[in-house]
Amino acid sequence: MKIKFFASILFVLFVVLLAPLCRAQENGGLIQQADSLYEQRGDLARAREALDKCREALLTGEDPYGAYWRMARVEYWIGDHTRDNGEKKKIFEQGIYHAKKAVQLVGDKPEGHYWLGINYGVYGEAKGILKSLSLVKPIKEEMNKVLAMDPAFDDGGADRVLGRVYHELPGFAGGSKKKSLEHLLKSREMGPRVGLTRIYLADTYLSMDEIEKARLELEFVVAMEPDPKLIPETAEEKEMARKRLEKKEFRKTR
Repeated sequence: MKIKFFASILFVLFVVLLAPLCRAQENGGLIQQADSLYEQRGDLARAREALDKCREALLTGEDPYGAYWRMARVEYWIGDHTRDNGEKKKIFEQGIYHAKKAVQLVGDKPEGHYWLGINYGVYGEAKGILKSLSLVKPIKEEMNKVLAMDPAFDDGGADRVLGRVYHELPGFAGGSKKKSLEHLLKSREMGPRVGLTRIYLADTYLSMDEIEKARLELEFVVAMEPDPKLIPETAEEKEMARKRLEKKEFRKTR
């Protein structure tokens, strides 16, 4: 009787523990579910659900590396759409933490390095440029690692970040319009329909008094057909481009 009793207990425990895993597998796996939810990130509730799925994946041991870098990616998105600056910094700090965990697990793939650099960057923006100069070096290091592994990753994302860094930095801290332009042109070549690259490029052109070149980039963004994988970003970027075109520098040349 005791043997049967313990066997029954073990069977129940087995079913309880295995059921969530079976459900995840039936639905294509937790990572796949997270990716499907992330595709709907224009709705922040879906982005948060994607984050929850990544946490579940970690608990079940399903692709820890993939879960960690995806958490960093979605935390960037959620933080970037959070109004409260203090809350932003907390979310970006979590993004940095999870990206570091990804890099610790797999250091020879670009995803962890890329989202680590991205979260460093937005965390620095939330802190303010003068308070975040210490982050410039690690941002550059992470993006250069990505360039060494896969220059085309995220449609030229590493060059896009470096181009923006060189634009935003003051001259005494290593800012360079020339380097900004070089990186952004490379990024545009690899991701011609990434609106953010063209907006950054327009800002750099504007700082170089290349008004018409800046206008062309912004007008392209306003008129371009969105890349299917970047629909939420493109909708926002079109509005950013429209607002930039209202600047007095562009009105003078009409």
